Amino acid sequence: MKLDLGLVALSVGAFGIGVTEFAPMGLLPLIAKDLNATIPQAGLLISAYALGVMLGAPLMTIATGRVPRRTLLIMLAAIFTLGNVLAAVSDGYGMLLAARLLTSLNHGAFFGVGSIVAASLVPPERRASAVAAMFMGLTIANVVGVPLATWSGEHLGWRASFWGIAALGLATMASLRLTLPPLSATGSADILSEVRALGRGEVLSALALTVMGSSAMFTVFTYIAPILREATHASLGFLTAMLVLYGVGLSVGNWLGGKFADRSVDRTLIVTLASLSVILIAIAWLMPHALWMALLIFLWGVASFALVPPLQVRVMTAAHDAPSLASSVNIGAFNLGNAIGAALGGGVIAAGLGFPAVALAGAATAAAGLFFVLAAPKRRLAPQHS
Repeated sequence: MKLDLGLVALSVGAFGIGVTEFAPMGLLPLIAKDLNATIPQAGLLISAYALGVMLGAPLMTIATGRVPRRTLLIMLAAIFTLGNVLAAVSDGYGMLLAARLLTSLNHGAFFGVGSIVAASLVPPERRASAVAAMFMGLTIANVVGVPLATWSGEHLGWRASFWGIAALGLATMASLRLTLPPLSATGSADILSEVRALGRGEVLSALALTVMGSSAMFTVFTYIAPILREATHASLGFLTAMLVLYGVGLSVGNWLGGKFADRSVDRTLIVTLASLSVILIAIAWLMPHALWMALLIFLWGVASFALVPPLQVRVMTAAHDAPSLASSVNIGAFNLGNAIGAALGGGVIAAGLGFPAVALAGAATAAAGLFFVLAAPKRRLAPQHS
């Protein structure tokens, strides 16, 4: 795909939002200690953000349907910046929780509207690759931003990480303004018609699959820092290296997911969900062994994000008459899965079942998603081109 400055701008925005979403996972032990909270309680900061995305995605998209797209994306980046400033100056758990909720309001609308804009910049048969190009910023955030935030949190305090993320917000606003062309509003005058489109069985099925796929990832990833520290007995250096390696896997998986979803969305989902389940079972078995964990963490990253482009295109295709709203709601579905996964993993830990059981819970969720795709009517397993 030729370089498109619009896709680059969207990818920059995805990078900034990706860091603010995922960085707290590497900082979880530090935040819990500083705020006198348990690891599962600190994990609720992840769940709160995810639930905020789920609720904010449709509300923000409907409320801003008449706002020009470039202006809207810059406004959403401004909300993201303000939320991270408030997180950096938080003096207690309650304020940090509120800051995370504020930050989350931009997330779903940004990725939802951004996906539609990205898909509009290329021919129809390249939509999945265009969406993957935008989401590449999210994966690069995991390669660079999350490990850097974890390192700076260990050496400068977790608040310094949020200050750095706020600076990323300013850079995102500038890059969108300078490189994204003016784009007219795409909202429909008939809001009720768009909302009704979301109630169709095919759309609800696609959204449910997104929830399951995301939950499989975040059941384990939310607790990756304590897993590596306590079960694998990893050093800070190894933890940082594994976050980088996982991020590289996400980038590879994102690219592969976009490439193969252009051929067949559901075939890509079947292979990826099956692989994800097997990999998480292997992680549960080999968790104490650092070298095996390094290999599995990379493969886990590949499988986790190979899901994203086909899941996003699946929903956009099913809700072709309400693409912006459906795309934004699907980002909310990703984050509902995030919240369910974080809560599931936290529940397993709180029950004293051990960290390997957390990986097995994620594997079971991926297997449920696989059976969901296989049980779909045969016509839905065909390539989904426009």
